[in-house]
Amino acid sequence: MKVEPPWLEGLLRITFFRICKEHMKSPRNECNMFCLDCGDNAFCFYCKSSFHNHHQVIQIRRSSYHDVVRVTEIQNVLDISGVQTYVINSARVLFLNERPQNQLKANHTNNSASNNSGKSNSHFCEICRRNLLDPFRFCSLGCKLVGIKKNGNGSFVSSAKKEEEEESEELLLREGIIVFHKQKQQVYQISTPCSNHNNNSRRRKGIPQRAPLGF
Repeated sequence: MKVEPPWLEGLLRITFFRICKEHMKSPRNECNMFCLDCGDNAFCFYCKSSFHNHHQVIQIRRSSYHDVVRVTEIQNVLDISGVQTYVINSARVLFLNERPQNQLKANHTNNSASNNSGKSNSHFCEICRRNLLDPFRFCSLGCKLVGIKKNGNGSFVSSAKKEEEEESEELLLREGIIVFHKQKQQVYQISTPCSNHNNNSRRRKGIPQRAPLGF
């Protein structure tokens, strides 16, 4: 089974916040929308209304020049467990991709953590070694994707999707049991008349009536 939905790699690869070529003279023309149904390109607010009105669309936002998505928009379609989240502008978000960090600072942080092993509460991304605030495994969706493909010990399939699949399997099982019982009942109904016939043939006949004597 594929560990990620088909649109995820496109989401992580696309460049957002470019000016939409179709609506260059309109306000709010930044390409900060992504369609989960199409999964092929970024588009603006006007394109959403025109071409993706009935599709699953998420909005990409910016924090310190890096792309983020709100947890409330992504958690129902993607398992984001293990990814560090942050509160920005009163909303909980997570980063799409790894953020470049100063190499000297990163080396100093990693060395300090190694020297103070057992005494430090520092947490690091398993892929890029970025310092994390909480005990998560990854700093971004991109790092989680790399980690899953590298170690094979995770999935992006959302819990809602898992529950849906489990409910579907349970429904199929119930339908199979019902069909089995119906088929069994039909076989029983077909065989029942034969049994009744055999029973009637073995049933003792009534006492015959003697004819009246003639005078």
